[in-house]
Amino acid sequence: MSEGLRRVPWSGEDGRAVFVVADPDAPGSVSRRADTVESVQLEMAGVLLAHARQLVDEAGPAGLRHLATELTRALADTLRIASRVKP
Repeated sequence: MSEGLRRVPWSGEDGRAVFVVADPDAPGSVSRRADTVESVQLEMAGVLLAHARQLVDEAGPAGLRHLATELTRALADTLRIASRVKP
């Protein structure tokens, strides 16, 4: 058993990061739920990137601001997920 802290992809009521004690050899229900949420976040980031590639040359200022906001959120999620993976 190799337990450690894992940051889950949602915040607490106070907006602060939430951590659970996780065992990668026997993930519990919260860790499995976090895996599912992270998988969806990565899939959404891929869809958003494809959309951005199509939109970037055609969008006006408002569209580009919205795109930048969504890309920023997706990048933040992706970096958080990547930071928990050990090489």
